[in-house]
Amino acid sequence: MSKGYIIARIVVTDPEAYGEYVKGATEAMKKYGGRALARGGQMATLEGEARPRNVIIEFDSFEQATTYYNSPEYQAAKALRENAGIADIVAVEGA
Repeated sequence: MSKGYIIARIVVTDPEAYGEYVKGATEAMKKYGGRALARGGQMATLEGEARPRNVIIEFDSFEQATTYYNSPEYQAAKALRENAGIADIVAVEGA
């Protein structure tokens, strides 16, 4: 079975509120078996439009990744991010 990944590209506009989102999202990630592979840190734009914060979370399957995103726990955290940043988030099946 292929692994699944959540990939997020984010511009944080309210660091304090975003911090609250991160707390809730981290709890949900752990509950649904996610492992953070990248979470902020140094980045370089190689092509196209970049966002300053990039996150990659690995799950054992694509289904587990989408279950995490759609879970009540993550959706509650997402509500905290509503005015704290701009995000593009995708689920991707691993090779």
